[in-house]
Amino acid sequence: MERSKRKWDHIEYALETGQKRLTGFDDIKFVHQSLPDTNLGSIGLRTKIGELSLSSPIFINAMTGGGGEKTYRINRELAVAARETDCAIAVGSQMSALKDPAERRTYEVVRKEHPNGIILANLGSEATVKQAEDAVEMIEADGIQIHLNVIQELTMPEGDRNFHGALERITEINQLLNIPVIVKEVGFGLGSETAVLLAANGIRHIDIGGFGGTNFAAIENKRRSRTMDFFNDWGIPTAASLVEVKSASDALSVIASGGVQTSLDILKALSLGAEAAGLAGFLLKILLEQGTGKLIDEILLIKEEMSIMMTALGAGSIRDLNRVPLVISGETYHWLEQRGINTKKFSQRHSEK
Repeated sequence: MERSKRKWDHIEYALETGQKRLTGFDDIKFVHQSLPDTNLGSIGLRTKIGELSLSSPIFINAMTGGGGEKTYRINRELAVAARETDCAIAVGSQMSALKDPAERRTYEVVRKEHPNGIILANLGSEATVKQAEDAVEMIEADGIQIHLNVIQELTMPEGDRNFHGALERITEINQLLNIPVIVKEVGFGLGSETAVLLAANGIRHIDIGGFGGTNFAAIENKRRSRTMDFFNDWGIPTAASLVEVKSASDALSVIASGGVQTSLDILKALSLGAEAAGLAGFLLKILLEQGTGKLIDEILLIKEEMSIMMTALGAGSIRDLNRVPLVISGETYHWLEQRGINTKKFSQRHSEK
């Protein structure tokens, strides 16, 4: 199938399959603070991913590009929203533009519309150093995501079947590029075993891409004559994946993504240890159904709600959220306990500064 047609199929099927709220964030509850000693006017949302300084933790995550005029328009409007809300943004996989220069404009428009913003390039783990350099140059990127999508590729009728050497290629890209390299899962969650491997090979930034949001196995199954239904429920829920990765290595900075939809989801992710939270499918749905103006309004409202909740929790900054006590229950508690992670460390920490 033509790559541009597949890109648009992914968008249509993503909207059709939707997000099922299976992230595990509903298992996380904050412990109320009756004396927060905070002032809404002094709440700070700034955070960092490595050396990249972000005005807020809200991150418009990789979605599309390389699908002709339709994806050009989506990326243009996402970039406008990122500019107007001062958010970082990542483009979708740029391999299509490396293979077909006519598709470059569907990615370049992001830098054109958001000239001073933080923008991340994006390629799969099959990429070479030269391809990574070209992807960065294409959009003057401040960092690059290298995505891991084994389950999607295996389910995709025309997908890759050989994953040998991925860690070595990622390590080489990380060593030779002078910008942050973020290893990103694509909707199936990243576990502690993978986090340990990545950290041991010098990777410092991970986007967990947890299970519970857009389901790329379900999307690819819609494109198959014989479905691989066993992959539709495959993966590590986002909340559990986040705790696994942070427990595996203190050296890792983490972007929480995978079904993140609300200001409360973001706050829970930050309190579990993430530095930022990536939103994709939720924002795409608003853009396509209600327009750019409504998308901008939604992002600004999420920022406002985050500040209000941080005031209630006694957290003046994103870093302060790491001291707010919370209780983990349900399937997320069961998962983490079975994986040998003591969840009491979250419920018994203290919020005082």
